[in-house]
Amino acid sequence: MELDSPSPPQFAVGKVSADFLILSGIPNQAWKEIHSVCKLNLDFRFNEYEGVVYLSFPSFSIEDIIVRDGGYGECIIQNETDVFSGCLKGNDDRPALVYEGALNRFLHILRHSDFEAQMQEVLKKKKDAIIFVGHSIGGAVATLAMLWLLGKREKVSHVSPFCITFGSPLVGDARLGEALGRENWSGKFCHFVSKYDIVPRMLLAPFESISEPLNAIVPTWRTMMSTDSVTVSNPPTQKACKTLLNKVLQCTSTISNNYQGESGHRSPYRPSGTYMFCSTDSAACIEDPEAIWKMLHFTMQSTEKKSFVTGACMTEHLGYSNMLEKVTEYLLKNAAKVGNFISESSFEMGTAMELEAMGVGAQNNSAFIALREAGYLKKKHVLNIEKLNYELSKYQSYMAELEWYKVTCRANGVGYYDAMKSLGDLDRKDFRANLTRISLEIFWNDIIEKVKNHLLPSDFQLQNKWINAGNTYRRLVEPLDIADFYRLHKDHGSYLANGTRPNRHIILEKWLNDKDQTRLERVTKVRNSRTKFASLTEDSCFWAHLEEVCKVLKILQQEKDQHQVMNAQLKKILENFEDYVWRMIKYHSISVEVFLQGSSFMKWWEQCTHLQLHSNPDLFTFMENEGWKLQG
Repeated sequence: MELDSPSPPQFAVGKVSADFLILSGIPNQAWKEIHSVCKLNLDFRFNEYEGVVYLSFPSFSIEDIIVRDGGYGECIIQNETDVFSGCLKGNDDRPALVYEGALNRFLHILRHSDFEAQMQEVLKKKKDAIIFVGHSIGGAVATLAMLWLLGKREKVSHVSPFCITFGSPLVGDARLGEALGRENWSGKFCHFVSKYDIVPRMLLAPFESISEPLNAIVPTWRTMMSTDSVTVSNPPTQKACKTLLNKVLQCTSTISNNYQGESGHRSPYRPSGTYMFCSTDSAACIEDPEAIWKMLHFTMQSTEKKSFVTGACMTEHLGYSNMLEKVTEYLLKNAAKVGNFISESSFEMGTAMELEAMGVGAQNNSAFIALREAGYLKKKHVLNIEKLNYELSKYQSYMAELEWYKVTCRANGVGYYDAMKSLGDLDRKDFRANLTRISLEIFWNDIIEKVKNHLLPSDFQLQNKWINAGNTYRRLVEPLDIADFYRLHKDHGSYLANGTRPNRHIILEKWLNDKDQTRLERVTKVRNSRTKFASLTEDSCFWAHLEEVCKVLKILQQEKDQHQVMNAQLKKILENFEDYVWRMIKYHSISVEVFLQGSSFMKWWEQCTHLQLHSNPDLFTFMENEGWKLQG
């Protein structure tokens, strides 16, 4: 299937999604809720309408967007109070950065109002849906409030939350986007952006470059927000708007041409969630972060008079009510148009329809290329997934071979770990298993490399199919990798040393741990309800830990007269290992073949017994009573 002949077509999917959401009436009601909370001069408001609870935040003061100490106003989302879930971190385990002005607003509400108590009352009512809504700075606050609630997984499992913002500034960095993707939360956020609204783009420029025009605009903007005025007639304000617009456009232009470039001297903020780009008569949804980034620039390009655009950068920020009315009326009366654009490709016609809907125009070649490339990239991801699905079915047969190898080894009275470790002394089935191990290694290394190079969908590592396949592979095959390592290195080197354990196992384990954080309650329940030992030991590094304590035991045997402090330290390592083994026995997360007569573990146990080095009484009782036989 050729990449440049799009099939299956993506025919204006973003436009269809936008039309559906707008015609549902939910965005219109969301804006009414925001208007009400602004009129009531409240920091937030819960209100139920047609069985749906709306939590609305007002526009707040535009002065909140001013960064007093320069830079871009970013800060780490986590602080000493741990308000947000620890899952809000990037794939590098570093915490996400967010816009400090919005964070301070939300923390003030949380600490100095009955917000949390009101939320608890709403949750007690078991409503099906809560929609967080906000305009301007209030949109960023609504986003953070939504993240706060999503972090309380065990309390909101019965609720389906959603967030709609209008003219919100960007909230977080790429790590926040990675966290939303990993938690499968990206689809819960929809950000409306009017064509010329400056606020969603403003944080892309450093404060040093926009401080002067922004400070000049603030008084007029404050007046407009309090009076619902949607005109900018003051000449000094118009001049400041023009300067502000030019400064922001300079930054968006640079960024749109270099999305993946170095970020040392540019805004840390990145779009996340779905963006609804709106023009005067239609709208289109974009989900791809890079495409959103570029559209934030291209949608502001216009053939309109410069004076109109200058005023619109402020007035459109306040005019979402009129925009929603016009778009809704247009959708009810008209079919989508594509200007004079003609193409035999349904994919390209769909792209043209999206650009027309956003008010960019199908003839804008740069914007067209940006959206088309995003579509082609998505298609490339789909093709790569299809290929991997085919290959996975092939490699599953290799997994079955290793399962058979494991069973036959046990039937012969030896665990498959010990059989592989003694490779060369046994028959050819061990060599066949080793070749199969290497083939699987190549397959999973290729997948990890594809994820690293962004050749698969951003949510690939969130899909249960691949998490389960990867971690079944890890638990079955990593013991063989460990056996191979210690067979070759014997008493030299440690599998657990930095840089020794294969990266594929580290990453596959991280995928599982990250996913388990999203289903912690269910995982804990399953673990506590087990009554039989696992077929595969959950900690795939178990045998490496055993090999390392075997070295400790050997040192204690050889150096009987060593320094007392070192002796105590070595014995502590043995104590920790026994506690670790007992925890796995307690939760039935260890395989029964660990206890086969003559296994490396049983030999270690016998040596410890001979030297009277046991420290865990529960483990000692279990081993003396041969408790594993009750589970075998």
